[in-house]
Amino acid sequence: MKNLKLGEFEEIVILTVGILHGNAYGVTIKDEIEKRLDRQVSVGALQITLRRLEKKGYLSSAHGETAPTRGGRPKLFFTITAYGKKAVEYTRQKRNELWDALPPIVLDL
Repeated sequence: MKNLKLGEFEEIVILTVGILHGNAYGVTIKDEIEKRLDRQVSVGALQITLRRLEKKGYLSSAHGETAPTRGGRPKLFFTITAYGKKAVEYTRQKRNELWDALPPIVLDL
């Protein structure tokens, strides 16, 4: 299923959206990735990836309520779609197949 393939960062972003279920917007996604993976994430890279995943149909977005602290702009919340769930499951399956194919001696090094 070639069309379900995810890159590493795409997979991380989708999984993080799932972890933040109901509270996944740019800042919380960025903070969660940085906290869990001890990895710096640029806002630009994250926004590009979120838009690409939405365009592929793996994520959907909806505006929240407006907030005076944000200049009246609403937050854009993301959720995983059914198609996104299939993509994440496919990626996990393929990664597990690779791990299972490793000879035990390789992991003993």
